[in-house]
Amino acid sequence: MSLEVLEAQTGDNPVATILIMHGLGADGRDFLPIAEQLDLSGVGPVRFLFPSAPIMPVTINGGYEMPAWYDILGADLVSRQDEAGLRQSQASIEALIAHEKSRGIPAHRIVVAGFSQGCAMALMIGLRHSERLAGIAGLSGYLPLADKTAAERSDANRDVPIFLAHGTRDGVVALPRATATRDALSAQGYPVEWHEYLMEHSVCPQEIADLARWLRRVLA
Repeated sequence: MSLEVLEAQTGDNPVATILIMHGLGADGRDFLPIAEQLDLSGVGPVRFLFPSAPIMPVTINGGYEMPAWYDILGADLVSRQDEAGLRQSQASIEALIAHEKSRGIPAHRIVVAGFSQGCAMALMIGLRHSERLAGIAGLSGYLPLADKTAAERSDANRDVPIFLAHGTRDGVVALPRATATRDALSAQGYPVEWHEYLMEHSVCPQEIADLARWLRRVLA
């Protein structure tokens, strides 16, 4: 499945790529303004990729069709999961990563990131990618197929840096779902940088600043 992808660069001849996946019902343009606020001084020119998810019916929204990386089958997010949809989107994003490598950006200079559903996808992909990545950044999301992570995770990314951030008032992905993700990843040995913010299912200025600081470190 080929995805529509918006690209942006901070300069010519990029030395790193940050791939950002949007949340349910949004598209690749959603995080362009936020990416523009990231202070990546010292990293060098960076290429941003903003793929748009395919349009599909979403069960929790009454079957209404919208951009989605996978179907949401229930409000608790994890008791029933659209494994086929998750894996199909994983394959599509893996194809984008392979394309970046063909353009001269090695895996260890690529960060996969996302918000909400996009966070789930970033964790799904990053933990399983066969080559070492620079890092995984997840905002306001959770770990999908958590019971299969230990068996499927890649040796190359067993200690990949992970940035997780969440709003304490999130009514879409409840905070306990996010802290369970943090704890599960920490228990498997991943170095998780965790942040909480007094906000709902959103992004705030301090979060952007903290993410930029982490990106500067993993892409130094």
